[in-house]
Amino acid sequence: MTENWVIAAKRADFNAIGQKFGIDPVIARLIRNRDVVGDENIEKYLHGTLDDLYDPAEMKDLVKASEILSDYISNNKKIRIIGDYDIDGIMSSYILVKGLGRLGADADVRIPDRMTDGYGLNERLIREAKDDGRELIITCDNGIAASSEIALANELGIKVIVTDHHEIPYETEIDENGGETRKYHLPPAEAVVDPKQPDCGYPYKGLCGAGVVFKLISFMYSMHGVPEAEAEELLEYTAFATIGDVMELTDENRIIVREGIRRLRKTGNAGLRQLILLNNLDPERIDVYHIGFVLGPCMNASGRLNTAMHALSMLMAETEQEAAAKAGDLIALNASRKDMTLRGEEQAVEILETTDAGRDRVLVVYLPDIHESIAGIIAGRIKEKYHKPVFVLTDSRDGVKGSGRSIESYDMYDELCRVKECFTKFGGHKMAAGVSMNSGEVDVFREKINANCKLTREDMIPKVVIDVAMPIGYISEKLIEQINIMQPFGVANTRPVFAESKVNVLYPKVIGKNRNAVRMVVKNRLGHQIEAIYFGEGDEFVDYVSSHREISIIYYPEINTFRGAGTLQIQIRKYR
Repeated sequence: MTENWVIAAKRADFNAIGQKFGIDPVIARLIRNRDVVGDENIEKYLHGTLDDLYDPAEMKDLVKASEILSDYISNNKKIRIIGDYDIDGIMSSYILVKGLGRLGADADVRIPDRMTDGYGLNERLIREAKDDGRELIITCDNGIAASSEIALANELGIKVIVTDHHEIPYETEIDENGGETRKYHLPPAEAVVDPKQPDCGYPYKGLCGAGVVFKLISFMYSMHGVPEAEAEELLEYTAFATIGDVMELTDENRIIVREGIRRLRKTGNAGLRQLILLNNLDPERIDVYHIGFVLGPCMNASGRLNTAMHALSMLMAETEQEAAAKAGDLIALNASRKDMTLRGEEQAVEILETTDAGRDRVLVVYLPDIHESIAGIIAGRIKEKYHKPVFVLTDSRDGVKGSGRSIESYDMYDELCRVKECFTKFGGHKMAAGVSMNSGEVDVFREKINANCKLTREDMIPKVVIDVAMPIGYISEKLIEQINIMQPFGVANTRPVFAESKVNVLYPKVIGKNRNAVRMVVKNRLGHQIEAIYFGEGDEFVDYVSSHREISIIYYPEINTFRGAGTLQIQIRKYR
């Protein structure tokens, strides 16, 4: 696929910033590229601590929700927590049940079944809460779009508190001058705690569902005199959810994830400990990658192929033996999920390569026989392959369900709002969405979503942003140490990448049993040399560099440690 390589061109006095904060000017440039500006924000980015987290009381309705919960706890009234079946929903549910339990609440948890219940609150769950004598429902990672369901709960005499982080449902209204305004719809709950509310004054809108309930429980702990250290014990679950829900690692989230990972490496939770060990990971080296691509998918697999209550029960396991059995089940489920996903991806590619659907600007792929739980994963992979917005749809009990994944230049939730008549239910945000529709609507949806699409050909060309054009001779151990201060890396705080043109590749050697890596030495025009490694199609890489005397590379520097000795090397990410 054609790519546009562009160098970030954001400006600042990098030398002055470097001197002020004791960092290399290159690091100052990297920080500016991540839109961190101003002395206070730079200091927080480099050295932020838990003291820099915002006051939970600033979040709309959080104090009100805390007071309602405290009243129900003091009067021994029964509380039902209703979460969601993904990592964020599972971790949010765990934080709530653990936190409310610590405060003496009679609280239990239900997580919707993906296949029978669908996402979030529904009538069955509300009636079940009524039958079980539960007097208050508190949602986590869902509820903001459940107005009719919450109205039913109110009719049945059950109060509801919503905690969520998703976008507030709205309708677009056109005024007499043709201007658009949004009319937001909040559910009729006793309290709605969601920083995305337009009139919520909380300074940071990027928390995941677990981040919202972490704030709630932290505030309640302070209300009830529980030591602050006990609230901090919940950070590892909040960090896990933040990474698993692919939230931006900016502002508060950076601090939550950094501090949470430190605690996760020494976790006292038997379930997480066994999940780490049975995946053959070193607990002391756990980082964002392991949560996002190894541990997180195991947690998600329970909600995709079985019930997310399995993952929750793993977190609540009291013995190592019980925890190991439950962690092993999750790992086995994830292996099945991988096989199913691969087959579904192959079907999707075949459709797009052999039918008119592949020429659309918004790809709509109907795979009636796949498991609905893997539609989002397949959509994500197809999006990466074609760099277009993608919806993968499949048959379900109630019609057709699907998931969408988007590209930066396409606001998926806004576009769904423009064709909402196609759906029985939908929700999401700019980069991802879920939809439900009647069986006969697939072609109508494909036609309408593309008719509205304003993407240009340029929008659909992947853009690779290079932080700095930096010669390999500038790399040093000190620079790499300062780059590492920028961790954790993730969405909106990506690992820095550098570029140099007209370099020679010397002594390339394909390694690995699958021939998917190449070791080499890279030499630039000034004569500087450095060891390098490339992960990808090894033989293809060697063939390319053999026929091109000089190439351009995008890379990041690192220290390769072997038998206690460290050497400078670069990892080549892209070449041409």
